[in-house]
Amino acid sequence: MNLFYENSTRTRISFELAEKRLGADTINFSSSQSSVSKGETLIDTVNNILSMKVDMVVMRHSASGAPHFLSNHIQAAIINAGDGTNEHPTQALLDAFSIREKLSTLQGKKVALIGDIMHSRVALSNIYCLKKLGVEVTVAGPPTLIPKHIDSLGVHVTYNVKEALAWCDVANVLRIQLERQNMPLFSSLREYALYYGIDKNY
Repeated sequence: MNLFYENSTRTRISFELAEKRLGADTINFSSSQSSVSKGETLIDTVNNILSMKVDMVVMRHSASGAPHFLSNHIQAAIINAGDGTNEHPTQALLDAFSIREKLSTLQGKKVALIGDIMHSRVALSNIYCLKKLGVEVTVAGPPTLIPKHIDSLGVHVTYNVKEALAWCDVANVLRIQLERQNMPLFSSLREYALYYGIDKNY
């Protein structure tokens, strides 16, 4: 079951393709076209699905911790396809694979995560994954978009993009997560692009 409570194109299609290539029977669920709009709870929805003998749930949800919550209430295996601003583990595995494919190894390489670190679930999963694989990680972006105490995860912090690019072997550029920001965190998109945007000139 692909259980998507949040809009997605690439992640949902990627999972669906992988499942079919591996021989699984796939069911797709979209909350906007379900009884969730009538007030059905997450557990109600999943229990209804599990009555159909589902073995595995691939879940994306806007609430951080939703897959963990669900795993404590149902017997099916849960794969986190992105939860709130928390994590996106499968994207981190794909990023690590792509780096290894290009550079042949990850051990000792330097990766800069650049952009909206605070609201990016990809950033946190990449930090955990890359650090485990022997990569040195730097995060770069405006001070308002980098969480306080992120250096406690063993990463370097800089607010200077040119400095990060000169240091790294690989730059992982993250988009601005405007839909997750509750207040303005920089003056304008134009100003952000001027100071933190990356193009071929770099």
